[in-house]
Amino acid sequence: MERLLAGEQAGGITLASFPPGERFIRQGETSRYVYVIRDGITKCYIREDNGKDYIFEFLGKGEITGELEVIRKTVCLCNIETITAVTAYAIPTGEFALLMRADAELNGLLLEELATRIQQTCVRASYQQLYPVEYGLLRLLKLQSEAKVRFSKKNMADYLAITVRSFNRTIRQLREKNVVSMEGLHLDMSPQELEELLRRWE
Repeated sequence: MERLLAGEQAGGITLASFPPGERFIRQGETSRYVYVIRDGITKCYIREDNGKDYIFEFLGKGEITGELEVIRKTVCLCNIETITAVTAYAIPTGEFALLMRADAELNGLLLEELATRIQQTCVRASYQQLYPVEYGLLRLLKLQSEAKVRFSKKNMADYLAITVRSFNRTIRQLREKNVVSMEGLHLDMSPQELEELLRRWE
């Protein structure tokens, strides 16, 4: 992206900045840009007809959004909303379509990204089906710790496809087992102890 931005034929590629809590891609609308995140964390979610949200991805540095809509020539499948302040490369959709045909390096990276997403989706679907909610929550708390970001209870519940009430009940059970700290949503164990606990379910 730095190479493209600095090139003579930048094609309108710019850097865009968004504050926390801003929805910059809206479900059901046509986006004018494809975004590659330079810094920050976003959530990617679908709002169902009953008003409930389902978060199916958190996107961070180096990840792309809006590309599927250009490839499939459709309106936006989901909402993209910032959790932290975000800086992203904004590529006009027409320019992105041209780059897909002309830039072999970009194409290779795009295919790798899409393959990674499919793999992650399969892994997540399997553990949501095969393991208890505690397992998914612990993996999410591990991600939160590694990424040094704080997700809200609602975001975590939406990602796990459970209610906030079920989320609170699960947190209470993990606190009783001395896995999660009594204050906040922090793991109360070492990374090695967490890995051992996760292996017991696997």
